[in-house]
Amino acid sequence: MRFTLVCILLACFGFAQSTPSDGEIAFKKLSSLAGDWEGSYEWTGARQDRGKMNVHYYLTGNGSALVEDLATGDTPSLTTVYHLDNGDLRATHFCGARNQPRLKASKIDLAKNEFDFGFVDVTNVTSMAAPFVHGLDVQMVSPQELVLVFHFEANGKKSLEHVTLKRAANK
Repeated sequence: MRFTLVCILLACFGFAQSTPSDGEIAFKKLSSLAGDWEGSYEWTGARQDRGKMNVHYYLTGNGSALVEDLATGDTPSLTTVYHLDNGDLRATHFCGARNQPRLKASKIDLAKNEFDFGFVDVTNVTSMAAPFVHGLDVQMVSPQELVLVFHFEANGKKSLEHVTLKRAANK
């Protein structure tokens, strides 16, 4: 009797742990971005600018982190690292403003492949009025199309950076 009860409890425990969280499913979807992308960016709000952008995605940490290198020239100027924290989808953004906002997925819509990240905290700033990313929206429109929206704030003035990308053709 005890042996049967132990087997049932172990089986239930195993099933409970085998169901992936929405964050884990979203990370797997994001991992499919690995490769090269090209497109454009446009700032709206307090900051105004536009131009071309190239992005390179790759997995590191034995597949536990997805690195996103964004470049407006030949050298990456912004990097975001997506990873899991006990089933929660997280992102750390290494900003051109030389700070590191840490974000957590606050909304995951798996049917639409939309992932919205909210602000958790930021490192390397002297004041909360300093310029840094306060949020990030990721929309995987299709396997070949991607939209990123960075929510940026500096001294109470808000801007959005819209990045629209298409998967680069194999070279």
